[in-house]
Amino acid sequence: MALGGSRAVGTARPGSDWDFGLYYRGRFDTASLRELGLPGHVSKAGEWGRLMNGGAWLRFGHEPVDLLLRDLDAVEQWRREAEHGRFEVDNLEGHAAGVPTYLLLAEVASNRVLWGRLPEVRFPARLRETAPARWRWVAAFSLVHAAGHAERDDRAACAGMLGRASLQAAHAILAGRGEWVLNEKGLLGRAGLQQVGQAIELIAEPRAAVAEVERLLALSPPQELRRGR
Repeated sequence: MALGGSRAVGTARPGSDWDFGLYYRGRFDTASLRELGLPGHVSKAGEWGRLMNGGAWLRFGHEPVDLLLRDLDAVEQWRREAEHGRFEVDNLEGHAAGVPTYLLLAEVASNRVLWGRLPEVRFPARLRETAPARWRWVAAFSLVHAAGHAERDDRAACAGMLGRASLQAAHAILAGRGEWVLNEKGLLGRAGLQQVGQAIELIAEPRAAVAEVERLLALSPPQELRRGR
């Protein structure tokens, strides 16, 4: 078991989630998580996909707690691939640029082990050579689509593709440095691409914009993301 996320790397803010990685081999029965009796949502192993796997979004008192299942066999599989400079990118909700399979290694490298043992992980030298070129290629591809949307004056789609291209370019820069990426929070800033982000900002108040879009689309967060509120 390991502490992960912002609290492990020292970037937590007031109200930040507590992220705990539960590493296992073989099978994991999430019934034990339901037995904790905490409000929230518990998923089965594998329900969130091959990388995110499964786990639970819970609330312990006023504290949001995420328990994230990680299959050690999968971690070791993608570690071998990364050491040969190979990786894949999965679509994952909440990630505009997608998630590279070496994310599992980034988590292990960033985690603080609380119980048990995890392998020591370093950014593979071969991956530093191959990943930047691939990320730059997909970023350029996204820019092609952004230009196509601009030709049709489709501003929403154009902005989306510009954001995607910028984040993909940021992945390229950080991979070239041998720096792990856990998520897209602050990613443009880490890569020194703040001005790119500013160039595609369409509004001054993101929170107000999100609220307005939610209102216009008549959408609200899914029940399982409300942490039992």
